[in-house]
Amino acid sequence: MDTDVTETAMYSTKTSSGKPSTGTDRRPRAIVVMGVAGSGKTTVAALLAGRLGASFAEGDDFHSPANVAKMAAGHPLDDDDRWPWLRGIRDWFAKELNEGRSAVVPCSALRRSYRDLLRTAGDVQFVHLTGSRELLSERIQGRAGHFMKPEMLDSQLAALEPLQDDEPGFAVDVTPRPDQIVDEALHLLGRPDTDDAAGTPAPTTDLTSEPEDR
Repeated sequence: MDTDVTETAMYSTKTSSGKPSTGTDRRPRAIVVMGVAGSGKTTVAALLAGRLGASFAEGDDFHSPANVAKMAAGHPLDDDDRWPWLRGIRDWFAKELNEGRSAVVPCSALRRSYRDLLRTAGDVQFVHLTGSRELLSERIQGRAGHFMKPEMLDSQLAALEPLQDDEPGFAVDVTPRPDQIVDEALHLLGRPDTDDAAGTPAPTTDLTSEPEDR
């Protein structure tokens, strides 16, 4: 059974343009900070949520214990593992949007079908963090105690389906500092008024230390 088609039929989808926003856009929305392991999804998503005043949830927290154990053993997830995880994120997004709150989650969202399921929550946009394999691998190798193994990066890169023109979102390079990445994302989301964020100093988060993914 094509699970994502079934799930899409169960929820009413609010579609939006795949083009970056322009001007100032304050409507509640769900934002998926997506990408492969090592791209800094958790760090960027947390900073972005703070700048937007949005709810934040860690994508890893929606995984079942069985999924975490499987990844810790160095085995990639299959779709039977992923669909319940994605539905959990989708349902949390729908709850936040229904209560009038924007929400941000870091989630790999590697395939178009996964993103289509997430979009059934309502107004969902994607921020795709991109970087060279060398940079991503270096960051993964610098992390300690996380269940994602460095050798799984290649399987994620092979599975990755970049955003298509009809999907609501955009790509951002992860080479700059996290605060600069967030500035660029805010601009493309149509929220340039938050770019200076009360003059807070630039964070110096170590992207190799974050709990990431999936």
